Amino acid sequence: MKIRAAVLQTIGAQRPYSDTQPLIIEELVLDPPGDHEVLVQIKAAGLCHSDLSVIDGNRPRPVPMALGHEAAGVVKALGNGVHDLKLGDHVITVFVPSCGHCAPCAEGRPALCEPAAKANNAGTLISGSHRMHRADGTSINHHLGVSAFADHVVVSRTSLIKVDASLPFHHAALFGCAVLTGVGAVINSADIKAGQTVAVIGLGGVGLNSVLGALVAGAGEVIAIDLDNSKLALAKELGASQTFNSAEDGCVDTIKALTNGGVDCAIEMAGSEKALEFAYQVTRRGGTTVTGGLAHPDKKVAIQQVSLVAEERTLKGSYVGSCVPVRDVARYVSLFRQGKLPVDKLLSATLRLEQINEGFEALAAGKAIRQVILFDD
Repeated sequence: MKIRAAVLQTIGAQRPYSDTQPLIIEELVLDPPGDHEVLVQIKAAGLCHSDLSVIDGNRPRPVPMALGHEAAGVVKALGNGVHDLKLGDHVITVFVPSCGHCAPCAEGRPALCEPAAKANNAGTLISGSHRMHRADGTSINHHLGVSAFADHVVVSRTSLIKVDASLPFHHAALFGCAVLTGVGAVINSADIKAGQTVAVIGLGGVGLNSVLGALVAGAGEVIAIDLDNSKLALAKELGASQTFNSAEDGCVDTIKALTNGGVDCAIEMAGSEKALEFAYQVTRRGGTTVTGGLAHPDKKVAIQQVSLVAEERTLKGSYVGSCVPVRDVARYVSLFRQGKLPVDKLLSATLRLEQINEGFEALAAGKAIRQVILFDD
């Protein structure tokens, strides 16, 4: 079938993206689903820094590539071997499929699935296949097994989570990345306990979800930190106890004084090595620093090694919020329905596919939290 998709031909385009137009809307040929694959009509897709990091070259990927990974849609066709979905089901996409057999999957850590990591880096589905092509036969690479900036996609069955049809698509889409990554980093990776103090550094869509996650986990104090005062104001509106602009002189010392030596856990979601160093500095002796930010692979962090030992610090990564999507999506959607996880407040704007470059310029400029592309029927 023929589809429309936003394709990145080269990485590292100059800004503003609204002028340079790094993403081109193309008509592509989409193959039918293979074994254990599903055809999904995309209804809503979120613009995320993980997409932006491919555009600007911070996360190099093979091109040409159809971007997008955070989405919601409707099942339109089933490949052989798919028996637990039916036509018309509403689903969200998850950007790490899982084989179910490698060591991480066997340990209950599907976010670290080894075949999925290999496929995502190569720009294929987990089967190793490409399902999108130009008319001349040129294969278009898949972004994280999804390529959601398209009106239809073919994905692995394990890239999908079924959701209730009453959940609006523009809200449902957020649960595939921003919510899983941000809330999961707090609940799963950091394992926050009631009453603990938490700092979140970097208040994009994922970081603000971490703020919400810390609140729902019962943190005694949630400190939100960013360079943008408008994001600090939103964090305060969402329930953050304190907010700080990290550019202010003495910010680290102020936070440590406020928290009697540092926070129990600092969560870095800015995707910056400087932000991670800041997070480590505001963590108390014996505390935990978690990072879910994805900086350029060449970037390195300088920390005092002896502090890890003498202060019994923990420094750990969090990918997809250390989530088990088939378990956690339902939990987080339930919290959303109860009003305890108001992720809808993070939605900055809805866009048409033709506005995608303008949307990424707004994201790069720090003028948007979460923008969602809506697709017509």
